[in-house]
Amino acid sequence: MAGIDSKRVTLDDVAHLAGVSSQTVSRVVNDHPYVSDDTRRRVQDAIRKLGYRPNRAARSLATQRTCMLGIVTFGIDHYGPAQMVTHVEQTARARGYGVTLSTVRVLTPHEIRAAIDALGGSVVDGLVLITPVTGLSGADMVALCANIPFVQIDTELGAKVPSVVIDQRFGSRLVTQYLIDQGHRALCEISGPLNWYGAQARHESWIKTLHQAGLAPGPSVEGDWTAAGGFRAANSLLDQGALFTGLVVANDQMALGAIRALRGRGLRVPEDVSVVGFDDIPEAAYFEPPLTTVCQNFAALGEQSVEYLVALIDNPHTPVHQRVLHPQLVERQSACPPR
Repeated sequence: MAGIDSKRVTLDDVAHLAGVSSQTVSRVVNDHPYVSDDTRRRVQDAIRKLGYRPNRAARSLATQRTCMLGIVTFGIDHYGPAQMVTHVEQTARARGYGVTLSTVRVLTPHEIRAAIDALGGSVVDGLVLITPVTGLSGADMVALCANIPFVQIDTELGAKVPSVVIDQRFGSRLVTQYLIDQGHRALCEISGPLNWYGAQARHESWIKTLHQAGLAPGPSVEGDWTAAGGFRAANSLLDQGALFTGLVVANDQMALGAIRALRGRGLRVPEDVSVVGFDDIPEAAYFEPPLTTVCQNFAALGEQSVEYLVALIDNPHTPVHQRVLHPQLVERQSACPPR
């Protein structure tokens, strides 16, 4: 808007443009439930047009909140956790919350407690916990968070704590069944590290899907999520003398390394061995050949986790439950019927 310095935009400026009272703008900024959808849209449009930034300090005084969320994460150097952090942060900021991050290298009660303390403990309104490996129970998390509202993501399916997850078993079943439906009967696997909930779930689902089809699983080698790990694992399968026409790989980076290893042994993909991955990283469509894989909706995971956490912050009596999202199969050219 001409004539208004975006650095000086006030709540009254937003109210004037939206044609509402300043009190209504305040309700929208503070995500008050008693605002009509039409009014909320008009206010949000005015906020975007003017570049209005709520005064977090004033909002904190009014609501007795810090307007800050903490993220505690493990494995941020891997694609999945990094995407989760990105989308949680984007959603939180869109909801008017600041975000502070603390990473842990080992998931132990001491490390989690230290990470929470590093966030300022009670000066955050709530916590998003990205804890993808086994070892800490739901009861442990409740105790460690010490009455701070929290939501876990990337934890086990069926966890009895506030959580949002993508169904890893469903995703693994999609790609395994896809190869079976194409006619493959000899399937091997490169799993992720089996102390990760996601890797464990994908591995177990791979076995179960094969058994349900009346097929015996071929050898499985545990990888480490990296392309180099996939290269080593595929070579290990070949060194064992494993015979297979289909290879299910627990993530796209390892699939990249596996394709390199297969080609190094004179095997063509997909003519000799079909390869499928998991995650649908941006580069997967540009592998040679483009990779058939499973798409996880990390944007929806971030949105759902922040939405649930804000509900817990607003109302501590919000029912504890787990929200489950389902991944989708992405068909490309790295798999075909056996020849």
